[in-house]
Amino acid sequence: MGGTSYLMTHNPKDFEVVFRNEGVWPHRPGSDTLRYHRKTHRKDFFQGVEGALPTQGKTWSDFRSAVNPILMQPKNVRLYYKKMSQVNQEFVQRIKALRDIDTQEAPDDFLNVINRWTLESVSVVALDKQLGLLKESGDNDQAVLLFKYLDDFFELTADLEMKPSIWRYVKTPKLMKLMKSLDGVQEITSAYVDEAIERLEKEAKEGVVRPESEQSVLEKLLKIDKKVATVMAMDMLPYTSSTFTAALLCLAKNPEKQAVLREEVMKVLPEKDSEFTEASMKNVPYLRACIKESQRIYPLFISNGRFLNRDSVLSGYQVPAGTCVSMVPLSLLSSEEHFPKAAEFLPERWIRNATDSNGQCPANDLKLKNPFVFLPFGFGPRMCVGKRIVDMELELGIARLFRNFSIEFNHPTENALRSSLINLPNSVFLAARQLESTCFVL
Repeated sequence: MGGTSYLMTHNPKDFEVVFRNEGVWPHRPGSDTLRYHRKTHRKDFFQGVEGALPTQGKTWSDFRSAVNPILMQPKNVRLYYKKMSQVNQEFVQRIKALRDIDTQEAPDDFLNVINRWTLESVSVVALDKQLGLLKESGDNDQAVLLFKYLDDFFELTADLEMKPSIWRYVKTPKLMKLMKSLDGVQEITSAYVDEAIERLEKEAKEGVVRPESEQSVLEKLLKIDKKVATVMAMDMLPYTSSTFTAALLCLAKNPEKQAVLREEVMKVLPEKDSEFTEASMKNVPYLRACIKESQRIYPLFISNGRFLNRDSVLSGYQVPAGTCVSMVPLSLLSSEEHFPKAAEFLPERWIRNATDSNGQCPANDLKLKNPFVFLPFGFGPRMCVGKRIVDMELELGIARLFRNFSIEFNHPTENALRSSLINLPNSVFLAARQLESTCFVL
């Protein structure tokens, strides 16, 4: 019904062929509804500045060229250690306040709290502001609305782009509901950006001048263009709690791995409320390995897609330029051919010169043999622009949680994720106790 036709492949050798020949302006399918919103529905607002997600060609390249030097620079991410630490401290306090006093069980809707943590963490960078979503009084009307709009975005976009729909020809009720949600994201984000501009202008009048090394990501984007800053903030907000929840689940089900992680975390956070530093966070290889292994077991994306830039041979077939290829790695991520002991959660496979849980098998023997099988943030020029921010959010959040709690999971793990536009966590039940008592039970 007007959607893109895909050639699907599960062959990692094909993945390499497609990615190696994607050109300087890779053409990625998807985001049709977002493109419609920015190019047609609210053309008056976006005026050609449509962001990195829905655009192609030179339009995409110009936008990425503007934001890459800011978002992909490690030094710009380091500014947020203290602010992100504050968010994580509030998260810990929120868990303690929500637990049942007798069972230590967190409420049934604890996934909602994780989602609030995710949005609060990203907002610190995208909007240069804490929204207050983790405080007991965290019912800021605008922030809660933004939260709802982003939730609707994932559900409605999946329905309209992944299932049969006539929205490309008729403005269906579901399309208009999505447009309303995207209008809401745009309006609220614009208001927060305007608030940041007012704050910066006030500081300038008062003679407050911060060196460039201390200027926020939003402040640096505003120097480029207000529209670019606003649209980039909008594109950064829809990050999900899927990878975070997956990491908690994997570590909860593997207490021996959790113990190794906690030992490492206690070295960089001697006290529960110790601050993160750039130096200390360089020394957490096991934490990073745990995150990567959980991304293997519970991948966020179902596939990567590209339009072929030139005629190519895939799995022995001649495929013409312009064909849309969907590269599906799901079966490969759990394959013994690519990941020995694939059914096991083994962070050691991502650590150089480590051994497995029995101390018998060199971790190098467990490692991935083909690098194109595991690409959680994509590949090449269209790799996720927010990768560094997401990495920091996950590392600091997981480190803080395991420094304060031990985590268990006492429920079935089947269908932990549900398929939508991306893989999203199903509702899970969490219960928590402080480390000194017993545990934070997932």
